[in-house]
This record gives sequence, structure tokens and C-alpha cells, in this order.
Amino acid sequence: MISFGPVPSRRLGISLGINNIPTPKICSYSCIYCQVGVTKRHNIIRQQFYKPEVIFKKVKKHLDSLDKNNKPDYLTFVANGEPTLDINLGESIERLKEFGIPIAVITNASLLNATEVRNNLCKADWVSLKVDSADEKVWRAINRPHILLDFNTYKENLFLFAKEYRGSLNTETMLVKDVNDNALQIQDTADLIKQIKPTTSYISIPTRPPALNWVNKPDEESLNQAYQIYLNAGINPEMILGYEGSNMGYTGNIIKDIVNICSVHPIREDAMQQLLIKDKADSRIVDYLINNHSIRKVEYNSTVYYIRQFQK
Repeated sequence: MISFGPVPSRRLGISLGINNIPTPKICSYSCIYCQVGVTKRHNIIRQQFYKPEVIFKKVKKHLDSLDKNNKPDYLTFVANGEPTLDINLGESIERLKEFGIPIAVITNASLLNATEVRNNLCKADWVSLKVDSADEKVWRAINRPHILLDFNTYKENLFLFAKEYRGSLNTETMLVKDVNDNALQIQDTADLIKQIKPTTSYISIPTRPPALNWVNKPDEESLNQAYQIYLNAGINPEMILGYEGSNMGYTGNIIKDIVNICSVHPIREDAMQQLLIKDKADSRIVDYLINNHSIRKVEYNSTVYYIRQFQK
């Protein structure tokens, strides 16, 4: 599965997702809140996964299959792992620009020490860098980075990339209750982000089933405090707290649509019903996919989701 959606994005409007990392998950982090689950292959060495021409053809076929009223606002590299681990990322971005749709990349920023990674990301129109903490101990607790990653190097290269990049640069901080949501930690994080000078700094909370089931969202007081701290630091903050909607993209192949979207974007129950209606599909398809272990039904914060189940 290389492309999925389009899905409603809380940052980018309607986004066609591009998954340039094969399953099982390959990442330089194993974040405690990750909706894709725990990292199966912890890695920091870039390698070839899919050839750029393969990604181009898959995305073209996907775009051609969409209704004219369902075209995406962005083509977004939001992978089953860290997208910059793909050594062909830059070439893939260049090929996809032929569609005339802005390119976005959501990265954990852990590999910015590599010149070629920064150069690849500079080809994108919109980039989001993960900044969950300015404290090394908290960074290790929440992001669980590869053992060879150095925190000070990570911070230094956030600043370096910010100087080099000419597109829309953004940051995202995921707040987890009792991990990185107290006032002192948030102030330190805001001070770090201020030096990056992002267009927008997103403050988000876990809204989908996390990798570790004890992970929970902060209370409303902590969230309001975080917003005010960011604002007072001279940052342009935006909260990502709610459900992004049920307007999932569809191609007419309900099994492929469900499995592809579930692989990187757990589908909320009401969104699943809307997808079935759009694809004119029988609801028994969902039971079929559950019974053959293609997807799994889970509950998080009293809401039902469907997520991809990978065979062991």
C-alpha cells in the first residue's frame, strides 16, 4: 500500500496520503502515542524501499480513480514509519510535482543531521517537524529514539533546517498526560520552538488508539495553559484536539480502501459507515475483514476505531 485516502487532515484540508515505508513499521522513533503501533524495525540508516517511478504510477492511478469533487489539497508523505528513511524521497517529491498538487512531508526530524535529508525536504512545499520536548529525558521517554540518536544533534539540526528551508515550515507537539504537559516542560518546549520560527506550531493530543494503552490526553486546563504559553512566546499556535471528520476518500474498491486507510490512519466508526455508503458496499465487508484478520476493532476514549492488523 503506497497511497491512501484522500482523508480529512487537521492541518492540510483534504490530503492524499503517501506511505513510502513498507510494513511492518520502520522508524527511528517508537513514540508511545503512535497510532501505527510500536516500531517493528528501529532504524536510522536510509535505504531504498519503493522506486520513485512506482510511487508516481501508484499515485497517478489513485488520483485518476477519484471523483473530480474528491481531489486532494495536498499529497502528503505520512508513512508507516519515518518518511526520511527513504533514500529516494527527494526524487519521489520531484516526480509527484508533475500533478500540480502541493507536496507535504510530516517528519519526526530525527535525521536532519544528514545533508541529503535536509535537501530532500527542501523540495517539499510544506514540512512539519516533530518537537515533543526540549528536555532530553522527556524526549527519550515519549519518543523512544534509536539508541544512536543524540538529542543535542537533533536540536542543532532543527535550527539548521529552519535556516535552509524556504517553504511552509511547521512544528507539532503531541502532549501526553503526565509525560510532557506540565507548565515548565511546555515553556521549555515553546522556547525551543520559538527559535525555529515556524509558520504554525500545532499542539495535538492523542485522538486515535496509541501504541501504549496507558497513554492519555491532558486535561483541558493543561491544554489551555499550553496554548497561552506558546502565544506568549511569540509563536503562532493551533490546537489539534478534535476529530477531523468522516469525509474519507474512496475509489470504489471497498476492501482496498479500508485496508489502505487503516494501515496508517485508524478509521473511526462513523467514518467507516460513510466510506461504506460512498463505495455502495455491504456492511458485512467490515466483519469479513475482521474475521480474516485484515483489520481489528478497538476502542479508545469510548470511541470505536478500525485499525490494520498485520500478520505475525
